[in-house]
Amino acid sequence: MKTKYIDKRYWRRLQKKEYKELRIEDHTFDGIVGLVTMKKVKSPLQVEVVGTTITVAEVGYQWLQLLPKDKQYSITAMYDRAGKPVQYYIDINERNILEMGEARTADMFLDILVLPTGEYELVDEADIKRALHKGEITQEQYDAAYQTAHELMKRISSDFVSFAEKVEYCRQKIAPTL
Repeated sequence: MKTKYIDKRYWRRLQKKEYKELRIEDHTFDGIVGLVTMKKVKSPLQVEVVGTTITVAEVGYQWLQLLPKDKQYSITAMYDRAGKPVQYYIDINERNILEMGEARTADMFLDILVLPTGEYELVDEADIKRALHKGEITQEQYDAAYQTAHELMKRISSDFVSFAEKVEYCRQKIAPTL
């Protein structure tokens, strides 16, 4: 497993940023939300999602990170300069560590990429298989990661609108003027 901090402290591409963090505990969301605003990047980052090439990191872009309490996943909503979502990136985690200023995940290598249209794909399956074969994770962790991923994909397929609304709710809580 790898540890990932939501403030992106170890991401070399991100050279200058603004970061704010908020603990939310209400009927809509229980967890930590972090917002990274990119001020300087080494180079833009483009990725392919469901056959479409998109830019996900560039000066002026924002990444909203959601770490829900007691869940085995986290969500990164990526926004362009105009504040429009370009991608939702869901990490499958063993756990989320909800410590203000030190919020992080124990990442299980498996991810779901979701476009603002609700189209999605499961990615990094080779990474989780490699981790299993190397003994970095157990068979139980491997099976749990896939179970979580399939539950999330089913939820996105059946009700993407609610998924996107929950993300937007958190965004408005941390940055109400956006």
